[in-house]
Amino acid sequence: MAERSTAAVDVADNSGDEPLTAKADAATTDGTAQTQDEEGASSQDDAAVRDSSDAVPASPDLHSGHKLARRYRLEECITRLDGFSSWRAVDEKLRRAVGVHLLPADHPRARSVLAAARSSALLGDPRFVQVLDAVEEDDLVYVVHEWLPDATELTALLAAGPLEAHDAYQLVSQISQAMAAAHREGLAHLRLTPGAVLRSSTGQYRIRGLAVNAALRGITADQPLRTDTEAIGALLYAALTRRWPYESDAYGLSGLPKDLGLIPADQVRAGVHRGLSELAMRALANDGATASRQEQPCTTPDELAKAVAAMPRVLPPEPAFTAPPEYQRTTYQQGTYGRPSARPASVTQPVITVPPPPLQSRTGKALKWAVSALLIAALGLGSWQLAETVLDQGNDSGEPVPTRTTEDGDDNNAAEPSKPVTIVGAEDYDPLGDGSEKPASTANAYDGDPSSVWNTDGYYTAAFGNLKEGVGIVLDLGKVQEVGNVDVSFLGNTSVELRTTDGSSIPQAPGGFTSVAQGSGTKVSLKPDKPVRARYVLVWLTKLPLSNDDGRYRGKVADIKITS
Repeated sequence: MAERSTAAVDVADNSGDEPLTAKADAATTDGTAQTQDEEGASSQDDAAVRDSSDAVPASPDLHSGHKLARRYRLEECITRLDGFSSWRAVDEKLRRAVGVHLLPADHPRARSVLAAARSSALLGDPRFVQVLDAVEEDDLVYVVHEWLPDATELTALLAAGPLEAHDAYQLVSQISQAMAAAHREGLAHLRLTPGAVLRSSTGQYRIRGLAVNAALRGITADQPLRTDTEAIGALLYAALTRRWPYESDAYGLSGLPKDLGLIPADQVRAGVHRGLSELAMRALANDGATASRQEQPCTTPDELAKAVAAMPRVLPPEPAFTAPPEYQRTTYQQGTYGRPSARPASVTQPVITVPPPPLQSRTGKALKWAVSALLIAALGLGSWQLAETVLDQGNDSGEPVPTRTTEDGDDNNAAEPSKPVTIVGAEDYDPLGDGSEKPASTANAYDGDPSSVWNTDGYYTAAFGNLKEGVGIVLDLGKVQEVGNVDVSFLGNTSVELRTTDGSSIPQAPGGFTSVAQGSGTKVSLKPDKPVRARYVLVWLTKLPLSNDDGRYRGKVADIKITS
């Protein structure tokens, strides 16, 4: 497959078919590329049935610059096969890039494509590339969908090598949960290949072509749940090994050795995570193949998502420590700054350093004035105390001498000033989502530098895309101690809760913490009604501001300070 500069460029071609640019030499006289499906590309193709009984008309002969609905201007043809074409286009009304699938209205699959696109649009799940429009107009049927220029295809990621265990864990977790949600709404994918999975710059995985890609190619399946589940297993297997789990090569990946059958991923490549290897086998379980511990196969995305959730969480790798460069003293620190160059080595004369007269320098004069001021202050304080003692002894009336008190009348019980509480560590907290929320930058939240921030992933609504109640960051105080006030600085107006626990470990769910304060704004002071004692402090974000960077809602914590 010809590589392209971004994943979004190849957004229409996620089936393993070569893009138009890779087929220029094989194009027919009308400019339509010949259809070439890779043999053995995935096991779901074995279970799927391609409807090719009807003659397929030629794809519409359109050109760059053509406008649809006086709004969508076609820019670049990405794919042309099976009587349809896919384009990169511009939505001139909203001034954004979009993708467009085009096919003639008399195409035998036109009705099913429209139905699939409209059903996918109604799902509205941000984990899928969204269908924006589905229209029949002027003898054309076209489907408009999102364009993600900052995302990278899984195909391109695997071209660089296998994924880390944490990335593979996030892949199977997010994809299985998304497909489980789609199947609950009666939608299947049936073409879930490495080209159909994108990873955004925030680390979220997105699925494109839900229902639409299969409808464009006339693909159906007797067991759509099993087909999509096995496809997810194949993606996980490829992510762990950089090998396609079948004998045939596909999607730029080598297949398994001949006559060995389906062997576990940890037997293909050393160092593969054992639990993820077994999970891939459970999803791929077919024709008697099972995981090494003989668990039951996962036959639906929901079963697979539950199996992932039951696994111990796979943590990201520790960042590599880079030793700072060896400290070198400057010439100024070595005492040679501004001195004349050394004399030749042959001339050696002893250097006699004559100290200056005592206290004649500028520093000495300042020291003399400081000592004089201290002596005068000490004499004044001693005189005042002596006078007070004499007055106390000469007081024969027996009346008590009044003393100065604080406003509450109790000099000894005055409240001690608050003291800063040291934060010894922090980690991201996303138990209601994929389990990870920018863990690499959590230290930015309490490093004392407002210019460095810890930010959340990007979401389509302020309420986390209606996917979960919130995310946060857990601060470790090292031991149970008093927490009197937590000051949080945000970039953008953010709603937040303060939750605490005095337990010895971090609770698995937000309900394990006790909510003690809440607020909203850019600088929020979270003060409990009464001082609490805690070791772990959760700053729990419940509503996010709109980010100017990419038009998504994203929480950004610039600084956190805790006082007793």
